[in-house]
Amino acid sequence: MLTFGYPWLFFVLPLPLFVRWLLPAYGEQRPAVRMPFFKMLTETSGAKVAEDAVLRRRSVLQALLLIVIWCAAVAAVARPQWLEPPVVRELPTRDLLLAVDLSGSMEAEDFKNKEGKTVDRLTAVKEVLDDFLSRRKGDRIGLLVFGTAAFVQVPFTQDLEVSRQLLQETEVRMAGPKTAFGDAIGLGISLFERSEVEQRVMIALTDGNDTGSKVPPHEAARIAADRGIVIHTVAIGDPTSVGEEKLDEEALKQVAEISKGKYFFAGDLVQLEGIYTELDQLETRKAETVSYRPRLDLFHWPLALIAVLFLLYHLMMAIVSAKKKTSIELKPHA
Repeated sequence: MLTFGYPWLFFVLPLPLFVRWLLPAYGEQRPAVRMPFFKMLTETSGAKVAEDAVLRRRSVLQALLLIVIWCAAVAAVARPQWLEPPVVRELPTRDLLLAVDLSGSMEAEDFKNKEGKTVDRLTAVKEVLDDFLSRRKGDRIGLLVFGTAAFVQVPFTQDLEVSRQLLQETEVRMAGPKTAFGDAIGLGISLFERSEVEQRVMIALTDGNDTGSKVPPHEAARIAADRGIVIHTVAIGDPTSVGEEKLDEEALKQVAEISKGKYFFAGDLVQLEGIYTELDQLETRKAETVSYRPRLDLFHWPLALIAVLFLLYHLMMAIVSAKKKTSIELKPHA
């Protein structure tokens, strides 16, 4: 769409007419030959001139040229612009961090996938998380994995395809056989330090049995709560198991309660899918968009038109003058 940055400048278009009507005509005294029949010529042509004045008229071509040049000059000063279609960009309003347990307990095969086959816990988690991530458009997603130590698998990004791909590349025990849940929360807090959005959410999926953290999970949860980070915990495992593979539900409930999050238990794939559906509804996305319209300046086009008209006019005058000169030279002398 064509628009102008200073459209009010078009009010000066009639200015030359006002100048012509209001100001006196330009006068200049020059030596001239007195013609006794000059009055007769002016009366015959219908022109009205003052005494001792010479009347000069512009041709129609010159008048049109001046009008076009004046209009083009005003249009150039008014800053013509071409508005491109609006460009809309969605801004992230929430940072969502997924913390996935890769300790040895995640290789227990006590889940069934959609085809009814028995799979290990991590495979079931990947399947559900992949569907969960596909619906997070507009959020910045981060992924950290933890075992004996915690590592950042995906820093915060809006590229969901990268997040899903790197999630599928995780393997059990790749971060060590133990469970450092408290250290994982601490690493998540450090990631959120660089976040500029108000909503900061962590979803931790683990059996909760911390066997290798330097900071207890409940202490890390208090620090997270002080910094406005909400932690939802998802317990995955067998409540009847013992030893290092036991499910510490009390620890997970405590972490969720301290950080004002929610605790969930996933005993099978159906429950796990239901949990992420509930989390999807609980953490609904608030869209924030920024739109702008690119502007392309076009002032050079009317300026180019002025230059072309000047060149064409002077070229035409030069050709006419050359033809007249040639015709005079070719006339036979008396």
